[in-house]
Amino acid sequence: MHLGPVPLRAYALMIVVGIIVAVVVTARRLRARGVDPVVASEVAYWAVPFGIVGARIYHVISSPDAYFGEDGDPLAVFEVWNGGLAIWGAVAGGALGAWLACRRMDVPFGLFADAMAPGLALAQAIGRWGNWFNQELYGRATDLPWAVRIDPAHQMIPGVETYHPTFFYESLWNLAIAGLLLLVDRRWRLGRGRLFFLYVALYTTGRLWIEALRIDTAEKVLGLRVNIWVSIVVFLLALLALALIRRPVDPDVGWAPPASAGGARRTGGQQAGDTDGSGSETGPTGSTGSTEDAVDAAGAETAPGAADPAPGTTPKTVTPKTIPPPTGGPAAAAGASTATSVVTGSPASGSGATAVADTGAGGATAPSEGERPVDRAAESAGPAAQDGR
Repeated sequence: MHLGPVPLRAYALMIVVGIIVAVVVTARRLRARGVDPVVASEVAYWAVPFGIVGARIYHVISSPDAYFGEDGDPLAVFEVWNGGLAIWGAVAGGALGAWLACRRMDVPFGLFADAMAPGLALAQAIGRWGNWFNQELYGRATDLPWAVRIDPAHQMIPGVETYHPTFFYESLWNLAIAGLLLLVDRRWRLGRGRLFFLYVALYTTGRLWIEALRIDTAEKVLGLRVNIWVSIVVFLLALLALALIRRPVDPDVGWAPPASAGGARRTGGQQAGDTDGSGSETGPTGSTGSTEDAVDAAGAETAPGAADPAPGTTPKTVTPKTIPPPTGGPAAAAGASTATSVVTGSPASGSGATAVADTGAGGATAPSEGERPVDRAAESAGPAAQDGR
């Protein structure tokens, strides 16, 4: 199939779709673990090339006759689009690339592997359909209703058209693995790295019986296909890892994107003493600080000697206002004075006096309770006018 002059290979398309699904699923799971989801795509830049190279190397080593045999073509080693990517090499190469990327970004590899495991199983389930388009990696001949029909040019047994669709079996097995991993991770969060090894153990279990059905050419050791031996060894190693690993559990903590300019990233929830996320501290009642704190923050002072309010009453606080500087007298020489707060005594205090806090540049203090209010007009007339009051 071609799109103009550009050839479109269904096998490669299935692999690309699988990679995209794996990255999206991994990103969502990293976010839940408190890791920036961009890490998933950053790791993919390393893991995918390493995985393709590893998959091809493993395939060539396990099936050398097609490339180096009597009728083989060594140049066909590089024709990846024609099929021949072994999952064992893909996992090994991809894991190496992911490990290098995680080290560069200072992300725990075990945490990333757990987040990736379900997505990797889904990617395999999708990628296996590339074998159907290439009519390869099928099983023994069968007449079952779901048997796959193979064209004469691709028949392993000449004249036999229907075979076990082992690629379809593996696709279904991988879907079941992905669902089981998600269920286990939701109900019983395992220690870091153990979910990935659970994926390996489950996959190798299914690969044993699926591999036994396949009839494509492969190297054999002691009468068994190489992939069967590899599955047995990897399965035992996965069980050993599950038994020995005792690492911390990575709970769902959420991930918050970077705040706006001047803000800081939060990794989940609000911290004590900074509950609104804006840098202000919330008091016990949920309001931002107290009224007195707000006045003090503006440079205000409470008038000394002000009458204490009677029990059960609340002093009335008035917004600070700037009083124009006097035109003469000592206060004018000291500079403009600012009334920073006015506290009115309650009726129960027995005093209707109003205390005015008036502090000028010269450090003058406000009159205590009971003193007469300052007559600004008389003060501006000078000392003589003040003496005749």
